[in-house]
Amino acid sequence: MNIFLDSLRLRNEPLFFFGLVCLVLSVVFLLLAQFSNGQVMGINAWIKPTKFAVSLAIYAWTMAWFCHDLAPSFAIKPFNYTVISLLGFELVYIAWQAGRGQLSHFNVSSPAYAGLFALMGIAITIVVFYTAYVGILFFSRDFPALPDYYVWSIRIGIALFVIFSLEGFAMGGRLAHTIGGADGGPGLPLVNWSTRYGDLRVAHFIGMHALQVLPLLSFYLLKDLRMTVFVGVLYGVLAGFTLVQALGGKPVFATSRSDTGIRPY
Repeated sequence: MNIFLDSLRLRNEPLFFFGLVCLVLSVVFLLLAQFSNGQVMGINAWIKPTKFAVSLAIYAWTMAWFCHDLAPSFAIKPFNYTVISLLGFELVYIAWQAGRGQLSHFNVSSPAYAGLFALMGIAITIVVFYTAYVGILFFSRDFPALPDYYVWSIRIGIALFVIFSLEGFAMGGRLAHTIGGADGGPGLPLVNWSTRYGDLRVAHFIGMHALQVLPLLSFYLLKDLRMTVFVGVLYGVLAGFTLVQALGGKPVFATSRSDTGIRPY
């Protein structure tokens, strides 16, 4: 682990430290959840910033690793500071709202909240399209020092990440992530995906994490170009299936409508 962290720091120091800060904050938020009774939509208010902090750390470290392979022709500093400033803004706002017991996403209850929610959408859109640009560079260049199957896993992973990140517009446009019922109700442990209705966050989560899953599978397990492409296609089909399922109002794992459980947040 120390070797990986040392290598990551050498590959991209700004994103390494940003990811590290996000991980530290995730621990802080988790501790706050243990000592705070504040809730948003029936779940501890600090759970959401905890999950976002972990997710941002994983994204930052993943892109830190990938972008190094585009050097020296890729201008890494603008990418780094775009990611750090915009995603940092998102995390600060989510944590701030959690501390106040208020929603961050889908909160248009006042002009100020509506404006900040819109800014969040703009920020994440810029980051997603910048990531798409990185993907275009991986598609347009050759990497003789890297295994071809690994390069293709990065290409497919970034493509799926971009597609299913943009699915966020479907949630933002509806001001909800639940299909067939209102947000809030029984959900799966930890992820809190609805067990009663369709939940757009399932495909969003699966598709975005192709960014990590496919390169890890390809490099450490598959080690073959055809298998990498095949698994990448299957992974995309899985994410697409969960999206169609959610749009049909069906949960990934259903429970009785009379069940009680964790409320999604």
